[in-house]
Amino acid sequence: MNDEREELTRRILENQRGIVKAFSRLQSPLFSSNLTMRQLMVVMMVSVSGSATGQELSHHLGVALGTVTGIVDRLVAHGLVSRHEDPHDRRVRRVELTPAGLKLVEQINDAGLQQYQSIMNYLDTDMLHCLSKVSHRMREVAEDLYGT
Repeated sequence: MNDEREELTRRILENQRGIVKAFSRLQSPLFSSNLTMRQLMVVMMVSVSGSATGQELSHHLGVALGTVTGIVDRLVAHGLVSRHEDPHDRRVRRVELTPAGLKLVEQINDAGLQQYQSIMNYLDTDMLHCLSKVSHRMREVAEDLYGT
């Protein structure tokens, strides 16, 4: 990268960190859920995929299957996930979100969107056009790099 691109990238990332820091001062279900980071990661991974096996979760978290079993046990105790037999392979158990787990994910997502909405309410129409164009392109690049 050339110097100008590096400096612009640095400033954008610094601004993003500042936004995240400001958001962290707000009450959010993300922080009030009393879940560990790994538990939140499992909830979010299962939310994105619909369901997951212990092996899949173990791979994505980079931990042993026994560790995943303990994490899932605690999430079951919290009523956020349930285990079900895989319809294609009865030897495999799949982890799925319960209605309470779905509600938690929805609350986390809604809180983040409301926070961004409150910022956008202060931007003029020209700035919103720019932001729309940039965010659309960033989404395209993210989908190309990481899939949908």
